[in-house]
Amino acid sequence: MALPVSITSLASFSPLGNNPKTVWQSYLDDATRIRKITFGNKTAFGAPLPETLQQEIRTLRETESRYAALDDSVLYAIVASRQAVKAAGWQSGDDFGINIGSSRGATGLFEKYHSEFITTGATATQASPTTTLGNIASWVAQDLKSSGPDISHSITCSTALHAVLNGVAWLGSGMAQKFLVGGSEAPLTPFTIAQMQAMKIYASKESDYPCLAMDLTKKSNSMVLGEGAAAACLVPGRVPNALGYIEGIGYATEALKHSVSISANAECLQKSMQMAISGINPKEVDAVVMHAPGTVKGDLSEYNAVKAVFGESLPLLTTNKWKTGHTFGASGLLSLELGLMMIQHNGFINVPYLASQKQTKDIKKVLVNAVGFGGNAVSILISR
Repeated sequence: MALPVSITSLASFSPLGNNPKTVWQSYLDDATRIRKITFGNKTAFGAPLPETLQQEIRTLRETESRYAALDDSVLYAIVASRQAVKAAGWQSGDDFGINIGSSRGATGLFEKYHSEFITTGATATQASPTTTLGNIASWVAQDLKSSGPDISHSITCSTALHAVLNGVAWLGSGMAQKFLVGGSEAPLTPFTIAQMQAMKIYASKESDYPCLAMDLTKKSNSMVLGEGAAAACLVPGRVPNALGYIEGIGYATEALKHSVSISANAECLQKSMQMAISGINPKEVDAVVMHAPGTVKGDLSEYNAVKAVFGESLPLLTTNKWKTGHTFGASGLLSLELGLMMIQHNGFINVPYLASQKQTKDIKKVLVNAVGFGGNAVSILISR
């Protein structure tokens, strides 16, 4: 694979805001963005977009009639992609590839149209086209008027980092010179929350931090869902205006014991991390942004994998799910954003309810992990 690859822009649309300054300031405070929300006739934890960003989506629907029937997951991706392309200096109509995925897809519209079908026996004309997963990348391509390939995909919680893998592969093959990658998710819907609760992985305890991601002493699962999108612009080689560089990529899949299992030592993550950092001394990795969904087994298995790869001299370890919730298909790129920001600001973001880790050297290389249902893992090594 032809590495490095330059990340010339990264835009996000999440509970933390939608511009780099706001997002970094959000990381500097210790407050979670998770709160109780009403879903139908139930109340549960979630990390929604702030009202200003929700209003932006409502305005987009009202001012663009062709977007009125689209799912929130598509609109989040459109807004994040517009920001990323603008920041990179790409122009409408440019020839660039697009790969933006989602874990759950059009959850809001699926639930709406299915409810109507159960009630009436009929469904709306737009039910099929607007719930197709390919909506995300294709509508982003339409919005940006790009002339390159557009790809949508779902690889559960590692969707966004698989988009990065695909972008790197297309650039390395010479089939594209610019690639937009990302993930988008709008899972704060009654049926989606009910599914997570049925699996007994969802947070239920009242606390200052309902999601105790990376806390290895917790006795119960504490995953919480969040919503949002992120998109990044990639070009081959090193360019001077890059936010950072992708120096290593890793991926692996492990055999399943059941549909959502992961081994005690996360063998898939061990392999993906080892692949991503091959060719460098592991001590060069200054920090790891962990997937850490807030589940008892998921967090512990990833920590065991990190120990297996790095030994006793662990890098600084962090995660953002205690603050943003788990944004499923968008989560990997939001984690990559955190890694880039720690490099740019040369500042480590601790998890407030855990023992503080002291930064003793400059942050130059960060490893970002994602792993999802299906036993698949991705690790991306980024540098300044």
